[in-house]
Amino acid sequence: MTEMKSDQPEPPVKCVVWDLDGTLWEGVLLEGDEVTLSRGREELIKALDSRGILHSIASKNEHDFAMAELNRTGLWEYFLYPQINWNAKSASIKRISEALNIATDSIVFIDDEEFERDEVTSVSPDVRCCDIGGADRLFNALNVYSYPVTEESRQRRQMYCDEQERKLAEAGFEGPTEAFLATLGMELTIRNARDEDLERAEELTVRTNQLNSTGLTYSYDELAVLRTSPRHDLLIAELRDRYGDYGKTGLALIERSKKVWHLKLLLMSCRVMSKGIGSVLLNHIMHGAKDAGVRLQAAFIRNERNRRMLVTYKFAGFKEIGTNGKIMTLEHDLTGVLQTPEHVRLKIL
Repeated sequence: MTEMKSDQPEPPVKCVVWDLDGTLWEGVLLEGDEVTLSRGREELIKALDSRGILHSIASKNEHDFAMAELNRTGLWEYFLYPQINWNAKSASIKRISEALNIATDSIVFIDDEEFERDEVTSVSPDVRCCDIGGADRLFNALNVYSYPVTEESRQRRQMYCDEQERKLAEAGFEGPTEAFLATLGMELTIRNARDEDLERAEELTVRTNQLNSTGLTYSYDELAVLRTSPRHDLLIAELRDRYGDYGKTGLALIERSKKVWHLKLLLMSCRVMSKGIGSVLLNHIMHGAKDAGVRLQAAFIRNERNRRMLVTYKFAGFKEIGTNGKIMTLEHDLTGVLQTPEHVRLKIL
């Protein structure tokens, strides 16, 4: 089984942040120019959006004027958490990164001004910056146009809009986090992966960096073999609540033997980790191993991004029992396995 390693040269692109004047459109809005969308911009934005790549704005401009122009173009709905103000663009990109809960090294910033690109790079050197002329070369180099168009990728922007509604509701909720989560009506479905899940499963391994227990990625063909292997279980987790459908957000790969189950991979979309869903998937696997009367071990490969997954394992009661090269082996004694929290309705198919 061949696997791409976690030290891949470039993380996948998750968000493109656009400047406005001279970049998204021709002309300077506050100088009274009749600005027009630059050729090919609309098509590019929609093509990336269909592949699950988000868009935002970092522009030094008057917010209300710029918003009115974006509404006129019909593109306003494509931009999440736009930063239209007079702040440094590095600060705007940081706010976008935090709002979307993505790392800055998954952001591409497009601006026609070299000074602005240099300012961003001086603060966040891992943000990939280019002018519009270099954007296509960068996207081609990163194989962006080969990203699969899955149902989740087509709906990703809407999922982030749903999440914004949840955050607004939580901000206005008086009470502990657990009480708010109970109002969401969360339903988590865990099942064996099917053929129609494999493109999304591959996408999850490629896109998920912070919450991937090994940092390894698997191709569609590798996952197809594992899905039908009598020694493996490939599990998919799907989540929905009263605000909308999160889609397929979790993946686990278990290798079974008579005495030990090896959890070879556990990953979870960052969009649902704060809901405790990663722990629910892990608890389900722990209960399965306990019922089968076997030991449960998990592989973990540390990298610069996935410390939270090690915290998840240790919080659940896993302890390190050995290391072989980069691979840390953890084990749970399967005592004191937690039940599914009351705010999550669990369906096992």
